[in-house]
Amino acid sequence: MKRTLGVCYYPEHWPEEIWAQDAARMADLGLTWVRIGEFAWKRMEPAPGQYDWGWLDRAIDVLGAAGLRVVLGTPTATPPAWVVAKHPDMLAVDADGRPRGYGSRRHYCFSHAGYLDECRRIVRAMAERYGANPHVAAWQTDNEYGCHDTIFSYSDAARGAFRQWLRARFPGQGNDGDIGALNAAWGNVFWSMDYDDFDQIGLPNLTVTEPNPAHVHAFRRFSSDQVVQFNRAQVEIIRAQSDAPIAHNYMGRITDFDHFQMGADLDIASWDSYPLGFLEDRVGATPEHQRAYARQGDPDFQAFHHDLYRAVGKDGRWWIMEQQPGPVNWAPYNPAPLPGMVRLWTWEAFAHGAEAVCYFRWRQAPFAQEQMHAGLLRPDSVAAEAFAEAETVAAELKASPDVTPVQAPVAILFDYDADAAWAVQPHGVGLSYFGLVFDWYKACRKLGLSVDILSADCRRFDGYALVLAPGMMHMPDDLKTALSAAPGQVIVGPRTGARDADFNIPTPLPPAWPGSDLTVSRVQSMRPDMPVALEPVGRIHSYLEQVEGGGTTLMQTTDGTPVAVACGDRATYMAAWGDDVAHMALIRALVPDLAVAYMPEGVRRRETGDDMFWFNYSTQAVEIDGQTLDPAGVLRLPK
Repeated sequence: MKRTLGVCYYPEHWPEEIWAQDAARMADLGLTWVRIGEFAWKRMEPAPGQYDWGWLDRAIDVLGAAGLRVVLGTPTATPPAWVVAKHPDMLAVDADGRPRGYGSRRHYCFSHAGYLDECRRIVRAMAERYGANPHVAAWQTDNEYGCHDTIFSYSDAARGAFRQWLRARFPGQGNDGDIGALNAAWGNVFWSMDYDDFDQIGLPNLTVTEPNPAHVHAFRRFSSDQVVQFNRAQVEIIRAQSDAPIAHNYMGRITDFDHFQMGADLDIASWDSYPLGFLEDRVGATPEHQRAYARQGDPDFQAFHHDLYRAVGKDGRWWIMEQQPGPVNWAPYNPAPLPGMVRLWTWEAFAHGAEAVCYFRWRQAPFAQEQMHAGLLRPDSVAAEAFAEAETVAAELKASPDVTPVQAPVAILFDYDADAAWAVQPHGVGLSYFGLVFDWYKACRKLGLSVDILSADCRRFDGYALVLAPGMMHMPDDLKTALSAAPGQVIVGPRTGARDADFNIPTPLPPAWPGSDLTVSRVQSMRPDMPVALEPVGRIHSYLEQVEGGGTTLMQTTDGTPVAVACGDRATYMAAWGDDVAHMALIRALVPDLAVAYMPEGVRRRETGDDMFWFNYSTQAVEIDGQTLDPAGVLRLPK
C-alpha cells in the first residue's frame, strides 16, 4: 500500500471563489486526502430539519475534480445552538456539578438520548446524500472523543443510564437486577454503604471524602461503554449507505475510554499528533527534558501512539489525521518546530506503518479560537515553513519504495481497563498506568528495539523475544496462562493481578502466577525525591512491593530487598517502578540475543521489512553506519 499525504480543510471558512485554487495547490503539493465537514453542522442544518447541502456538494466536487480524495467528518462534536436550545439538558456536567456550557465544542453528554437521536438524524442525512459519492473515499466519526476532559458526565441522563448499566451487569429476576450481588461485589458493607435498590445509586462525585473505588471503577467502565455505543450508532448508519472505510481521530494520552473496543467497529484508527504541544502538557516530562526537546517533541511519545493505533486499527490500518505543522495555540508554551521536524515526524509515522499523514491545517484561520494555530499556509495564503517540508516528503514518497511492515521483536500489552484502575487508585501523586507502560516503552526504544503494542485481549505471543505486561491490576487467569506459555521472556508487575474484576484484593494474594509461589505481601508508594538504588544498576522510584517466595532474584535494592524475581521458566516479576537504567538492564539481562545497543541521546530507530529508519530528535549531528544524521534528520538504510 502506497503511503500518502493529506490535509484538513474548512471550505466553510473561506470564500467559495478560492476553493478551486486551494484544491489545485493541494494536488500540486502532492496531497491525496482532504478531511472536511467535522465542525460544520450549523452550515449543513441552519435550523431544525432545514438542510443546506449546496455548499458542501460544491466543495466535494471541487476537491474531487482536482483529483483529491475526501474524508468526510460527521459534525457531532459541535452541535449548534439550536440543538442545545432544543435539548438544554444535553450538556455534560462536570465532577463539581457544573454544566459544561455552550460556546466551544464537545458540549454534550454521551448518555443523553435526545442528543443521540439528533446525531443519528444528521449522520443519516449525510450518509444518504454522500454515501455513494465517488469523491468521498473515507469517513471520520465525530472528533477527538475525550479531548477537553469530556468522557465523564455527572448529569441526570448519565445517572439514569448508569443505573441501567449496573442492572445489566448484576442481573436478577426480571429487569430489576440483583442489588445484593452488587453490594457484595463492591464491599458496600464498608461505611454502611449497602443499597436497597439500584435507584439509590448515584454518581461517584460530590462525596464528602473519596467514594468507593469499585463504584468509581464501574462508572469509568460505564462511561467508556457509552462512548463506544455512541460511536457505533454513527458507524451503523454510515455502513448502510457507504462502502468507504470509517475512522475516528483519537488524541494523545486520552485513555478515558477503551479504544480497542471502539476500534472493533471501525476500519481505520487515526490519531492527532502534536509533538510540541504534547511535550508540554501530556508527556509528563521534567523541565530539563522539556527544554531539551522544546522544538522537537519527546523522542518516544509519538512513536508510542503510532504503535498503539496500529494495534487499534483493523488489520493494522492507521493514519495520522492531524499532524502538527508549526506552533499550536493550546499548550502552556507554543514554540516553532526545529527546521526539518515536520518531515521527521511524517517519516517516523510511515516507518511505524501509517497509511496516511494529514497535516492540520491547510490555511491558518484569521479568526476564533485557533487563530494562533499554524497551517501549511499563512492566513494570507503565503506558504508557511511546513509547506516546503510537506513538499519534500511528497517528492520522497514518489521516488522511494514503499515501507513494508514486519513484526517487532518486543511486544507490550496495553489495557485501558488497567489505566482506569490506576486512575481510581494511583496510591501516589502522579502515578499512572500509562506512565508505567510508557517508561518501559522508552527503555526499549533507548535500546534501539522496535515494539508492537498489543491489546490485553491478545492470547498468542509467537515470534516475540520479549513480552511486557506491567501494571495490569486485573489480569484474567487465561491471560496469565497464555503469558506463561509464551515462547519468549515475559516481564510483569508491579501491581499485576492486584485486584479482581470488581476491584477487590484477591486471595491468593497477587500475582498468583501459574506455577509460582511468589506473593506480594506489602505495597508502598514512594516520594519522588527518595529513590532507592538497585543492584546491579539503576534506581527505583514511585512504587515498591515487598515480595515473598519465587525463584532467582535478578535485581535487588542495595539492602538486599528483592525487586526483579523469576516467577516461572521465562517470566519475571518486577516488584517496583524502575528508572530507564534499571529497565534497560533487566531487558538486556533477559534477552541478550536481541543485539540491543544504547542509542545516542535523542536518536531512535525503527525496523521495517526492508529498512532500518533512524531519527535524530537531538540538536547534535551523529554518525550512523558511516553516514551523518543531522539534527531533525532521517536516514533510511537497507537492512
